[in-house]
Amino acid sequence: MKVVALVSGGKDSCYAMMKCIQYGHQIVALANLLPVDDSVDELDSYMYQTVGHQIIVSYAECMGLPLFRRRIQGSTRHQELGYKITQGDEVEDMFNLLCEVKRQIPSVNAVSSGAIASDYQRLRVESVCSRLGFVSLAYLWRQDQSLLLQEMIANGIVAITVKVAAMGLDPAKHLGKELAFLNAYLHKLKELYGINVCGEGGEYETLTLDCPLFTNARIVLDEYEVVRHSSDSIAPVGVLHPLAFHLENKADIQSLKSQDKINEVGTHKPGSVIEVIDNLENFDATCKPVDYSVDSIDGLEHKFIISRTNNRRTFSLCCWLQDSCNGLQKDLKTVLEKVESQLASFGFGWENVIYIHLYIDDMNKFSEANETYVRFITQEKCPFGVPSRSTVEMPLVEMGLSRAYIEVLIANNKDKKVLHVQSISSWAPSCIGPYSQATLHEGILHMAGQLGLDPPTMNLCNGGPTVELEQALRNSEAVAKCFNCSISTSSIAFIVYCSKHVSSLERLDIQEKQETIFRQKKISISRERHTDKVLLDPMFLYVLVPDLPKRAYVEVKPILYVEDDTDVAIETNTERSCSKEPHYWGFKQEDWHDSCIQKCVVPGKICASIVSITRELAAKICFDSPRPDYVNDGQYSLPKVHMEKLSKFCVYLLDKIISDHDFSWEDIMNLRFYIPASLQLTVEELMPMFSNALLELAEMSQKKVMNGEEPIFNIVPVLGAGRAASSMDDVVTCELLARKS
Repeated sequence: MKVVALVSGGKDSCYAMMKCIQYGHQIVALANLLPVDDSVDELDSYMYQTVGHQIIVSYAECMGLPLFRRRIQGSTRHQELGYKITQGDEVEDMFNLLCEVKRQIPSVNAVSSGAIASDYQRLRVESVCSRLGFVSLAYLWRQDQSLLLQEMIANGIVAITVKVAAMGLDPAKHLGKELAFLNAYLHKLKELYGINVCGEGGEYETLTLDCPLFTNARIVLDEYEVVRHSSDSIAPVGVLHPLAFHLENKADIQSLKSQDKINEVGTHKPGSVIEVIDNLENFDATCKPVDYSVDSIDGLEHKFIISRTNNRRTFSLCCWLQDSCNGLQKDLKTVLEKVESQLASFGFGWENVIYIHLYIDDMNKFSEANETYVRFITQEKCPFGVPSRSTVEMPLVEMGLSRAYIEVLIANNKDKKVLHVQSISSWAPSCIGPYSQATLHEGILHMAGQLGLDPPTMNLCNGGPTVELEQALRNSEAVAKCFNCSISTSSIAFIVYCSKHVSSLERLDIQEKQETIFRQKKISISRERHTDKVLLDPMFLYVLVPDLPKRAYVEVKPILYVEDDTDVAIETNTERSCSKEPHYWGFKQEDWHDSCIQKCVVPGKICASIVSITRELAAKICFDSPRPDYVNDGQYSLPKVHMEKLSKFCVYLLDKIISDHDFSWEDIMNLRFYIPASLQLTVEELMPMFSNALLELAEMSQKKVMNGEEPIFNIVPVLGAGRAASSMDDVVTCELLARKS
């Protein structure tokens, strides 16, 4: 990509440029914001470092690149974490600056910044990038600061301190000192006082005088004065004010890789400086926002199937069509509009949605589906954060559905914490658009589906399914760490989608790799914590699907429990078998029933279970019914009478699990039945079977199970599913998640 780099003069923005080049991007321009008054060193800004701005003008000559500069007119007006366009805010100065860069150099399509840990700054850069159609590159984001500082020094960043404001840093002693000289001392202060060694807490600021990108010259600071802002005896504050400097030409003019990797200045003279002032009438064509308005629905009457769970606080709503509009985009648009109207009927909007499962029938049309999706779910409609999302291809049409199918998880409040990082970084895959990495709501972390993407390049890892899985787990762990938890010790359930292009032997390798990684990680964390707390033992479900985004082999979808008070007892798969009376439909508790069940229960809070009915168990349950047929090269075809009995058995087991742990059907947030398309049963045939089983249970038990006649479950068509990757041959798989409402 062609990159304009935001430069403050500090070590971070310079090293971020070096990382951009490392990952194959091209720096074509620099952009800097400075005070209106040249004599002022520092502004009261939450966004910008301005100390040393008098020297930044030299960066253009040092790098041989055009430098766009704008004087900061605004101030900090919108102080909330998430940014909204606010007239007079200092963020609008960045917008105007980058808008002019885009106007003068139309080939620019990305922005580099040195953000490491500040969500406040990152979100504002991402907001501006989104408005201008730029990709945000933040390769230092959430990197280990000790390692990062060592890297900067080792890779030739020569930077001096120009501000100090922390315990143990004295303006008289430590201003003007090189990072290499202060490195050991900064790490000592970290041990003593817990400072951020890269200065992310405002402990210090730097000015880069030389680095490998300064191909033409280095900066030599001839004279400066120390200006004290505070003489506090514990943490005095001071800045370095430059008085004189000069450039020292380099004899060997070479870049980090090659000059053509850096330079594309177009019509601009290398080393030129462009002052950007307000001239907004020229920006309209360049900076026109994308129109995300939604056209009205086609006016036709469609036959929808709607299902909704009973939980009053958090419930799932599913919508699909029984008649196709003859195209994925039309089907998805129709379904999304129906979901939107359903939300409105409850007094809700997209801002109440926590998670979205998007099932489509053809991954080749993923971009078309995404184009339709972003016209409905926008950041403007979701001011508290956009929902997390998982997208997979399912055999929808084979089971009588339309080409798109939506399931949304809805909260009756907006008390959620959303992690949405749009910047490309080395941390975890970015989410460029209206879908987030994870959403935390009332102690449950709903994580977006993770592919085996290499975060800095956003390409799938080479090496096959196990390599992709390992990277996907690494990405999931990075996201989990943001919520102070781990996928290996906090997961309630772990769903692994496997593409049909993965061979049976490779599926076995996937399972072995996952089990090994989880076991090793759990042992490591147990040793680190030195705690007697019970760690969660996650349930695993492997789902075989036709295809995944980017033709990935694997996609993982963890659900985690991240409450603070994890001292409560955790009941796992091996504890407390179902044993209570009464029994329904003649089913009685037998020892082999427990082999069907995985569960994870936090007493009084969460009850989660996966029930797997394999072909062998189905034969045992339906022993008194006609045998199933094998057609089309051994494919398994199940008689309806068998499925009717299996639906009742599943409901019987789910009721036992719920009741034994003092939960009710009204506590259910999600209830899915995964059915393989090979059974040759349509959703239209399956829905009444499971609905009737639930209605009969309600009559026999006098429990409130259904919302009248409205289903509380959804049918998910799959190629296969099971608790083991090597044998995804369940006839029915049930996934239940309940939380006390």
